[in-house]
Amino acid sequence: MSTINQPRWQPVAQQAEFNTADEDMSVIQRVHCLITEAIYQRASDIHFEPYENEFRIRYRLDGLLIQVASPPQALAGRIISRIKIMANLDISERRIPQDGRIRHNYSPQHSADLRVSTCPTIDGEKVVIRILDTAIDELVIDELGFNELQKNHFLHAISKSQGMILVTGPTGSGKSRTLYTALNQLNTPDKNISTAEEPVEIKVAGINQVNVNPKVGLSFATTLRAFLRQDPDIIMLGEIRDLETADIAIKAAQTGHLLLSTLHTNSAAETLTRLLNLGLSAVNIASSVSLIIAQRLVRQLCPHCKVASTTTLSFKACGCERCNQGYRGRIGLFEVMPISKTIRQQMMAGESSLQILQQAKDEGMISLYEAGLEKIKNGITTLEEVIRVTTVD
Repeated sequence: MSTINQPRWQPVAQQAEFNTADEDMSVIQRVHCLITEAIYQRASDIHFEPYENEFRIRYRLDGLLIQVASPPQALAGRIISRIKIMANLDISERRIPQDGRIRHNYSPQHSADLRVSTCPTIDGEKVVIRILDTAIDELVIDELGFNELQKNHFLHAISKSQGMILVTGPTGSGKSRTLYTALNQLNTPDKNISTAEEPVEIKVAGINQVNVNPKVGLSFATTLRAFLRQDPDIIMLGEIRDLETADIAIKAAQTGHLLLSTLHTNSAAETLTRLLNLGLSAVNIASSVSLIIAQRLVRQLCPHCKVASTTTLSFKACGCERCNQGYRGRIGLFEVMPISKTIRQQMMAGESSLQILQQAKDEGMISLYEAGLEKIKNGITTLEEVIRVTTVD
């Protein structure tokens, strides 16, 4: 999503005035307004949800879903059909899920890539539009949220000519942005960089990007094998999901390639256990993985209305015309674990993730919660936010 000067900022409750203000506005205009407003608001997703007695539209703003409109149910089918037409989907097919893409021009100079997913429900088709953040010029390491030590570990790892860097966390925790920030730093004319993603989220000149498509046999493993026959320097895989992909990735990292990828685990130390559970040997993991990063995203306090607390020496969210309930934007919390010689020895000796975690802490690693406390101390976020994103049931 390209960065532009926003013409205004209003609380979400005041948005989508097209819902009731202009009954003559066409469905085409309504959908265009919905998507454009979502982009201006920096939403990551738009949900179009039909129910028995209402049609609800919600934006995901800074990680939370907020209702922005409830058009008349009579418009629901027409709005959904309009989105499907924009995404080149079959408007007559309402029984099975469909996926498509849209290039949305929201100003004369700017456009955004949208990913569209439909799903049949008992009350009609639900549609979710993912707004892909394609602003490569915003991928700056200093804006991710690392502290100085974490940043140094990150820069050191990506400066190596070989090895594996893994970024872990749940869906929507900013993993792709961290990886693309690394690629943006490494993208020079003397490097051959290739990525395999499902789908490609940020188009970058100078990088060979492949949309993985398992339906036609183009899996992560197949694509990775093709990359290795094309003289690569740096490879990025959207996700390591199975033993076949993990095994090829390990071999690539051991044979003179820098490989970056993601996994779904709760912490940096647990990532090692996850790799073992996939079927990799401890020796191969220890000899290839150079850095593991676990991350989450917390909402940032609005700088215009945050108020200092006299009792806790921190700040609290208030809310103003420039923000959403006292918050504006998000920033990363990170757990950065370099794989030191001692940790490699522990891995090969079969020690537990808890023992490895303790060693990492002895070497200076801070947990996600401790990283959050740093952000609270610096007036960036609140304790409630840190607890919300770091608590694991």
